[in-house]
Amino acid sequence: MRGIAAKVLLTGPPGCGKTTVARKVAGILGGRAAGFFTEEVRDAMGSRTGFRVESIDGRTGELSSKRAGPGPRVGAYVVDVRSFESVALPSLSGEADKVFLIDEIGKMECFSEAFRNRIREILESGFPLLATIPLRGGGSFLDGIRDRRDVRIVTVTRENRDRLPEEVARMFGRILPCP
Repeated sequence: MRGIAAKVLLTGPPGCGKTTVARKVAGILGGRAAGFFTEEVRDAMGSRTGFRVESIDGRTGELSSKRAGPGPRVGAYVVDVRSFESVALPSLSGEADKVFLIDEIGKMECFSEAFRNRIREILESGFPLLATIPLRGGGSFLDGIRDRRDVRIVTVTRENRDRLPEEVARMFGRILPCP
């Protein structure tokens, strides 16, 4: 990985460590990152019951859960678009002096039209971006992001995931003002 990449997409198969790499990069960047993470929600028995969204500044909301009721569905999960937007969108406002960190741009998140629009704005801007995306699938919106010439796609593997946080953080360190 050489050169300055203002827009980096971490991809790889489920469970490879994309979120872990992104969290470590955020830690290295300190206060120079804005955005959110998505995390699994598990019950007392360890079974996954849904996903939540958590902004870097600590706000949380539900992304999806296994429940009956209306709303868009991904497999067994009902997506709570309003709750997602209430955390994700404010975490991606303004912030010209920060790296936008988005974990993740996936099927559930993309049910939000406002989120898709904000992703387009960030991609068209000069703002630095670190995002996680699925390796495959997700439809034309994700395919369009993967096909952009101004993004650098980094595949996370078990072999490289421990060294990637420092390498990726250095990419952004070259373009951010000193704290």
